[in-house]
Amino acid sequence: MSIPSARTRCCSTVGVRIGVLALQGDVSEHMRAFRDALGGRGAVTAVRHAGAIGDLDGLAIPGGESTTIGRLVDKNAMRRPIEEFEGGIFATCAGMVLVARDVDDPRITPLGLIDMAVGRNAFGRQRESFEAEVPISGLDTPFHAIFIRAPVATRVGPETTVLGRVDRGIVAVRSGLHMALSFHPELGGDRRLHRMFLERLQDTR
Repeated sequence: MSIPSARTRCCSTVGVRIGVLALQGDVSEHMRAFRDALGGRGAVTAVRHAGAIGDLDGLAIPGGESTTIGRLVDKNAMRRPIEEFEGGIFATCAGMVLVARDVDDPRITPLGLIDMAVGRNAFGRQRESFEAEVPISGLDTPFHAIFIRAPVATRVGPETTVLGRVDRGIVAVRSGLHMALSFHPELGGDRRLHRMFLERLQDTR
């Protein structure tokens, strides 16, 4: 069964350059998902050093271990290039923690790219992982979301738009070109959220 796109637009992502932060986490899954969403009309690369960031239209910060990714961002001198990046950030799970302004874990110094407060591991440990059908603003039907040691946003600022929530809290937001999700859209076959992100990038080019 085919899954409807976020919007139908011919060749809307031509030439888009996407990087996936390749320090730790599910990097290959995000690269595959973005390649699927682009359909050969753009480029997807793994980003392992700061010099690669400035040439991108979008940067994905994948799920993984937020404390580890944050430490490696600093070790590889990538914090300032990410904070000053003028493209869009697509952040999932651990990425959502890192792009927040406030995090409930003192071990993490967040990037502060999205005005929101995030509770890390809001649903408990990995054995509490679950899947749910989550209504997302802009999608015609709910998104089948996979939550693995997921965070939630507990507060959002006036420039942050809530795209989806569950009983425990906010699980999808957008702020400017940035999108943050507490679940793992790259692990399923539904590419609508990746397309939604790409199409918003295209709108500004």
